Amino acid sequence: MPIKDTTLQKLQQLRKELHQEPEVSGEEKKTALKIKHFIEQFGPDEVLTEIGGDGMVFFFDGSEPGPTVMIRAELDGLPIEEINDVPHRSKTEGKAHLCGHDGHMTMVAGLAPLLADQRPEKGRIALLFQPAEETGEGAGRMIGDNAFEGLKVDYIFALHNLPGFSKNEIIVKDGVFAAASKGLIIELQGKTSHAAEPHNGISPAIAVAEIIKLIENAPSALSDLKDFTLATVVHARLGDRAFGVTPGKAVVMATIRAYHDEDLARLEDEIEKNTKVIAEKYKLKVQISDTEIFSSTLSDKNCCEYIKNAARQLNLSVTEIEQPFRWSEDFGLFTQKFKGALFGLGSGEDMPDLHNPNYDFPDEILSTGILMFHNIINQLLKTENA
Repeated sequence: MPIKDTTLQKLQQLRKELHQEPEVSGEEKKTALKIKHFIEQFGPDEVLTEIGGDGMVFFFDGSEPGPTVMIRAELDGLPIEEINDVPHRSKTEGKAHLCGHDGHMTMVAGLAPLLADQRPEKGRIALLFQPAEETGEGAGRMIGDNAFEGLKVDYIFALHNLPGFSKNEIIVKDGVFAAASKGLIIELQGKTSHAAEPHNGISPAIAVAEIIKLIENAPSALSDLKDFTLATVVHARLGDRAFGVTPGKAVVMATIRAYHDEDLARLEDEIEKNTKVIAEKYKLKVQISDTEIFSSTLSDKNCCEYIKNAARQLNLSVTEIEQPFRWSEDFGLFTQKFKGALFGLGSGEDMPDLHNPNYDFPDEILSTGILMFHNIINQLLKTENA
């Protein structure tokens, strides 16, 4: 089904409005309201709101029983200042849609006019908009919400726009598509002293140096890991700016990542175990916590076949990657619960990378994303016993 020019123009306007008014994780109320107002004009049969925060699901029902196919988009922007000089540049200082979630929302919302023009013959189509993807919290909060627990979902799909690939190219991989990751926060507590009498204090300085080295070397210290792992120190702070005082506290933060959840757990155990040994050696108290936890994103093999079929029917180029992406996505929590897949949509070989301050989702790929989802839905609804 082609997308009407007038519909596409409205969608491009919606994308630009979303881009101008970004909200970061946990603050997506206005964004959710804008999406709700847009989709409700196309008469969804049921609307669920405030799921796990500002999460929403819009249902379009068929007249006959059949599978429920869910399509997901993300509501949040990033806490980064945009440097683009475009008419639709972010109006909010220090916040911007630099991961393309404005485009993702518009593509999933763009299914609503197609479903309104031609209602599904059977089953249910669920358009899901989740909060807080960038912090890895939103998917888990929605899944854990009572309103979501009762939903019967047979399939779930999502896409992510990918700079570095040709516009409208489809990128697919069954099994692990994107890595698991986790932020670690290591807090050390010692005792300050006069800088002229450091022997009277307990400085964490040497321990911090050893912990940084431990973290960076942790992947290579482990044997028989399944696949790729990486540990990156992202922040460290020692004491305060006071030349007469030795430091009495420190914090080290690191991001660990792996293609497989089991490897990530082993990496975390290795770092925690040896950090405690170092802290004890220097008589320091230590507290270790984690944040921004993402599971590995797995794509079902059969669901990837539906994606490839859709691309072929739309005459789109398909690239099957051999290695998963190193970045993380909390969509992995959905595919742990439901059969589904995440795929990539090329946004241009010369585009800035995601999260760069000059990234801007290209409107030229909007219709491709919408038609890919629409084709996948139709394949599943026409498949016997899908």
